[in-house]
Amino acid sequence: MSSLLYLIAIILVIGWIFGAFVYSVGGLIHILLVLAVIAVLFRLIGGRSV
Repeated sequence: MSSLLYLIAIILVIGWIFGAFVYSVGGLIHILLVLAVIAVLFRLIGGRSV
């Protein structure tokens, strides 16, 4: 589950970077960045459970 959160965060950050420099979508780009940050925060708060 934690690997999935990192994967989602990485995909969202890549999408944000791609959208920021290639397309001008507006608010959607910033929503992607916020979702990536939230996914990483959930991972950090949740800690490592085996």
